[in-house]
Amino acid sequence: MVDGFADTSRFRLVEAPPLARFVLRAPDTALKAAGKAYGLALPEALNHGASHGERGKPGARVALHLGPDEWWLIVPEAEGPDVAAALESALGSHPHSLVNVSHRQVGYVLEGEGAAGLLNAGCPLDLSEAAFPPGMATRSLFHRVGLMIWRMAPGLFRLEIDRSLAPYFVAALAEAAKDHS
Repeated sequence: MVDGFADTSRFRLVEAPPLARFVLRAPDTALKAAGKAYGLALPEALNHGASHGERGKPGARVALHLGPDEWWLIVPEAEGPDVAAALESALGSHPHSLVNVSHRQVGYVLEGEGAAGLLNAGCPLDLSEAAFPPGMATRSLFHRVGLMIWRMAPGLFRLEIDRSLAPYFVAALAEAAKDHS
């Protein structure tokens, strides 16, 4: 449970365990090498995510394609240095940028049958399953907070927010939850 947010029978908010987060910018020609070094094929379709392993556990990998040449890579915190070294080594001959944004971000998991409706209380995107099916990922806003949204399953969302805005985000989400419980 996250401080300031009351879980209900319709949704639950949990802070993600410590994670290493990287923003990779690279051309399509580098995808195969990056995926091999990362241990997970990077999604080619824009605004889609891929993962394997149990989130937060050793060996878990997440890759989100959020821009024409931009992927977010998320792994357990302890694996961050090894992942960065493997990617830099594999991508050495490709033009690329790999930036560690681990300390800038905080992650949350929002789950439950009412999760999409709760997010839509402050997010302008249509997060219905028909418009935003499992596997989709994108950037948007919740009230004035920029966030990354990844729908992992029908009632399961992964959210990434700037750490400095996390208290405001949780308070705004908690306020919206009062009307959606």
